Amino acid sequence: MNVKRFEWSDARTTAGQVRGWVRTISFPPDRDEVLAIFERVTGVGDAAVLDYTRRLDAPENPPSAIRVDSEAGRSALAGLEPSLREAMEVAAANIQAVAEAQVGGEEHSVELPQGHSVKLREVPVAATGVYAPGGRAAYPSTVLMCCIPAKVAGVERIALASPPAADGRVSPLVLAAAELCGVDEVYAMGGAQAIFALAYGTESIDPVDVVVGPGNAWVRAAKEWISGERGIDSLAGPSELMVVAGDGADPEWIALDLCAQAEHGEESPLIVAAVEEQVLEAIEAAVAALAADRPSVTEAPLALVQAPDTEAAVELANAYAPEHLELFEEDVGLLVDRVRTAGCIFVGRNGATAFGDYVAGSNHVLPTGGAGRFSGPLGPGTFRRRISSVEVPPDAAAKLAPYVDALARAEGLPVHGESAMIRVEEA
Repeated sequence: MNVKRFEWSDARTTAGQVRGWVRTISFPPDRDEVLAIFERVTGVGDAAVLDYTRRLDAPENPPSAIRVDSEAGRSALAGLEPSLREAMEVAAANIQAVAEAQVGGEEHSVELPQGHSVKLREVPVAATGVYAPGGRAAYPSTVLMCCIPAKVAGVERIALASPPAADGRVSPLVLAAAELCGVDEVYAMGGAQAIFALAYGTESIDPVDVVVGPGNAWVRAAKEWISGERGIDSLAGPSELMVVAGDGADPEWIALDLCAQAEHGEESPLIVAAVEEQVLEAIEAAVAALAADRPSVTEAPLALVQAPDTEAAVELANAYAPEHLELFEEDVGLLVDRVRTAGCIFVGRNGATAFGDYVAGSNHVLPTGGAGRFSGPLGPGTFRRRISSVEVPPDAAAKLAPYVDALARAEGLPVHGESAMIRVEEA
């Protein structure tokens, strides 16, 4: 693992130094290359998506069509090993329970003094596109995390895109999860071309309103591209984990959590903050020993920070805004409420991030790159939008129109005023 020690300055400065070091490891794609994919997908359609799929995902066994037959999902779900199916169903049930708890659904009507009313309600978007990374690995958990909240939100149509493996087929695990969630359409496509195809449509794909799901730098760049015209969940970057380690924290447990996160790739930032130097040394040694025997663990960047006290370590977390934050402290209950920016907090020695990745019910599509300062986990709200309905009876129009007229004329928009004042004449 790529380890670097950071001297404590203050929470904001130290967080900036760690973030700056991490960013040197990530190299996003050239914008011109993303533009070329955008122009081909939106200009050519299915043939362009299939061409990219053949070139980038399954050159030896390319699929003959993008759309995956629905029977493949039913077959995949039925073919799951029983214990795996049970685990997937437990995860799905917990995700649904947490998602349902987030949906209010009530309509609120506000009666105003002038005699008019404003009704506030929420409605789901009509269609969403979900991106589940694939190719070399399969992520059925991402299908569950994205599709179940969309269903709970009331989305009518869910289209799933996932890159085919080398054999030209979408992973049976992904198909089984899609079937379990009631996904309407599955497409064998990945990368920026999948995002553009979902957002703008092709001959065989109807465009969607919102595109969600994690992906590589190409997926991120494409989501950024469409964000002005389509809704997105976030511009998710590499997965992150920060650990605040107390004096009594087990270094092997923490090391395993860090190594697990390093399975996501060499760009996944890892940070450990501790007050005692010997705690950092023990964790560093345990990480080196465990990673050496686990081929799936990558050379992810691991930043070790000695904080002056536990409160400073929590402030470092608030300044860094990590995607995942584990609090390995004896008095953890006193610290949780002080955390303001993490995507998800795992409380106490048993709170491994892996639980949140799969079955805890919390969502694993979380803000990264510091976005936790202004956004939170994916949930039903990602797929819903607010609508206001304004009802203005004649008497209320007569009272309100002069105010509209005065403001509109002050802004140089006199016809706005006229459109309100004519209602007075008709009253």
